[in-house]
Amino acid sequence: MAIQDEYAEDFAWCYGCGRLNTEGHQFRTAWNGEETVTLYRPKQVHTAIPGFVYGGLIASLVDCHGTGSASLALHRKNGFEPGSGEAPPRFVTASLQVDYLKPTPQGIALKAVGKIEEIHPKKFKVKIEVFAGETLCATGEVKAVVMPASFAK
Repeated sequence: MAIQDEYAEDFAWCYGCGRLNTEGHQFRTAWNGEETVTLYRPKQVHTAIPGFVYGGLIASLVDCHGTGSASLALHRKNGFEPGSGEAPPRFVTASLQVDYLKPTPQGIALKAVGKIEEIHPKKFKVKIEVFAGETLCATGEVKAVVMPASFAK
């Protein structure tokens, strides 16, 4: 079960990972052992040049995978898993870095893999690798912070 499926309706509209945003990507992030994973198949409209995926989509995938991974980590630290019935914490991006290593081919499912490091009780750093098939195409880092209460108003 993906953490984004557990976000409260008020916070499920993100263009990247919001399950209620029918125009968005609807990325889904889940545990795979101690790492996190998001799988996504880019659409033809996500083209940079014919045959290759637009870099902005890769950045969006890294961004949402990072905040989803942080949410999973804090939820687990609090003693819960997706599906437990407890609302998970919602994170926002404090910083985003993406390094493009190779052009990302179209027509291949992408897999983002995250490794999580807690750097403060309300701040997490997530290192992310994005693969097209077996090819590592991009790496990234997201620093994510618990959503400020002022966002909930």
